[in-house]
Amino acid sequence: MIFGNIHNPMVTQQIAMLPEPLGRALLFLKNHDMAAHEPGVFNIELGGVPVIMQVLDLNTSDRESLRPEVHKKIIDVQFLASGGPEAAGFYNNDGTGQIEEDLFSTPRDIGFFFNDPSAPEGRIHMVPGTYAMYFPWDIHIPAIKIGESSAPIRKIVIKVPLDSCLPKESTKGEA
Repeated sequence: MIFGNIHNPMVTQQIAMLPEPLGRALLFLKNHDMAAHEPGVFNIELGGVPVIMQVLDLNTSDRESLRPEVHKKIIDVQFLASGGPEAAGFYNNDGTGQIEEDLFSTPRDIGFFFNDPSAPEGRIHMVPGTYAMYFPWDIHIPAIKIGESSAPIRKIVIKVPLDSCLPKESTKGEA
């Protein structure tokens, strides 16, 4: 998992260190007024890579009512465009979690886990401009409320194909 904020003075250096498709996703979010974008699901292309962009208007919820999720073939770039604050939970997909709903073979490429109170879950505090990139080894729980009251959020999710970020020739095992 990688997270940060597009308003960070070092965001240009952060983008330069990422695989190109992920960097282009962050540049897209930085250079467009996503708070004003119409909601919906959009097929767009970033640097020749087809991605899916979801513009979602949600309300944060109690953690107990949300299901942990993971993807196998995509990297979720989640961005808080407006509203909030929002907490985002995460923990490592170590293979021990139990899948409640398997939608990996659908275009959504998603699996929902049963909640596990013993999972070593961390949290990110998200304010407008904050992004989090979740890889297939990152179980994540977005849209958790902070405090006593639910908050409206405008969430942008850019789904980047994992294989577009991998080296063309594997150098696995080389140091």
